[in-house]
Amino acid sequence: MHKKWVSLFLLFFCFPLWAQKIPDNIFSYMQGKSWQKKNAVQKKDLVYLQITYYGFDGNFHPGELIVHKQVAQEVLEIFDELYHAHFPLQKVQLIDKYQGSDELSMADNNSSAFCTRPMTGEKNSFSKHSYGIAIDINPVQNPYVKNDLVLPAKGNEYLDRRKIRKGMIVKDNVCYKAFTRRGWKWGGDWRTLQDYQHFEKDI
Repeated sequence: MHKKWVSLFLLFFCFPLWAQKIPDNIFSYMQGKSWQKKNAVQKKDLVYLQITYYGFDGNFHPGELIVHKQVAQEVLEIFDELYHAHFPLQKVQLIDKYQGSDELSMADNNSSAFCTRPMTGEKNSFSKHSYGIAIDINPVQNPYVKNDLVLPAKGNEYLDRRKIRKGMIVKDNVCYKAFTRRGWKWGGDWRTLQDYQHFEKDI
């Protein structure tokens, strides 16, 4: 069988894109990590997604995300679009694999969505991630930048946004368009800081 058709067969039959209620074993794993005693949403508001993404290694991989149910279908569409455009992602794992630590997830260049936590630099406000309506993409190539603060630290290598490299998000590229065409806002457009990895949506 031709390599192209083998790839398509595996994509659609082995690693389909789909959404479901959060399985009990996944929800149990989330406890004390992305899911805290005090949360911005209820479990019934969230769904578990399985997606396929095109890796930095040129191969496809299964990934998983948890998002708000109101954005689930379009998130599936976004990641399907990124896959078919061969926009590379390093990893797409639940942030619970990093004990719910945004810092550890970013440092490992993991793309993630739901996590109950405060806004970066704030203590008393829930992040959009806490509602499942924000997604971070390739944090190393697309760092959070505020004055001299760069997160993750490895993102310092990507501060020159004119030097476009694999996995970077820049205005009007395929990743930017896949999100913004569906009404998501990009942190790279913010004025007081730039959160190049970050997309969020109001619901």
